[in-house]
Amino acid sequence: MTAVVSFGTYRLVHLVLSADALRVSKITVHGNERMSHGEVLAVLDGLRGHSMVTADLESWRQKLLDSPWVADAEIRRVLPGTLTVAIAERKPMGIGRIRDGLYLLDQEGAIIDEYGPNYAELDLPIIDGLAASGGGQTLVDGNRASLAGRVLADLRQRPDLAARLSQIDVSDPRDAVIILKGDTALVRIGDDHFVERIQSYVDLRPALRDRVPSIDYVDLRFGERVYVRPLGAGPKGRNRNRTGG
Repeated sequence: MTAVVSFGTYRLVHLVLSADALRVSKITVHGNERMSHGEVLAVLDGLRGHSMVTADLESWRQKLLDSPWVADAEIRRVLPGTLTVAIAERKPMGIGRIRDGLYLLDQEGAIIDEYGPNYAELDLPIIDGLAASGGGQTLVDGNRASLAGRVLADLRQRPDLAARLSQIDVSDPRDAVIILKGDTALVRIGDDHFVERIQSYVDLRPALRDRVPSIDYVDLRFGERVYVRPLGAGPKGRNRNRTGG
């Protein structure tokens, strides 16, 4: 009798697991912008047809996280036979000029992808000074990337100022230097109070230009004291490699 009951239980479990309603027949995707629907499904290739009950969704989620554009992902079971995939993509905030290449960077200063013509519509600041020393496999210095990320994160509070930003130089991880669009001056903003210092320069710029028409750099790191160096007055404030934006 026990054997009959055990066989009956096995058959019931087998039938449940093999029921069409419990097999993955449909995968829906939302939240993706840069990654196409087809690219997401390609990562999940092989999941369709699996049992909804036994499929290891966490391992498939980890495969999605291996994609450079995916910051986070969630996969949920929805009966009958459907999996919903929610994608949270990384947001490109700058274009890193590193060694001989250009790379899209996220808000943490981490590389998303190599920059190319397919991203030409993105209006993002150039970020210099990120390269790790030593010429090893690590492209980006963590402290410098952190400084760039903090500048960009601060500017998210002020889209009007963010839209003015042309370049950031983080060669010194304690002193970010920026160039604004339509300007030539290097503006030293240190390692904190970025929005306040950039706004201060925007407010002061007309008066500064009246007094010093050709400015090499402006140093805003010392509270109410503003230091201005004219072009040609000794060593440069920071090695210039600007786009002219």
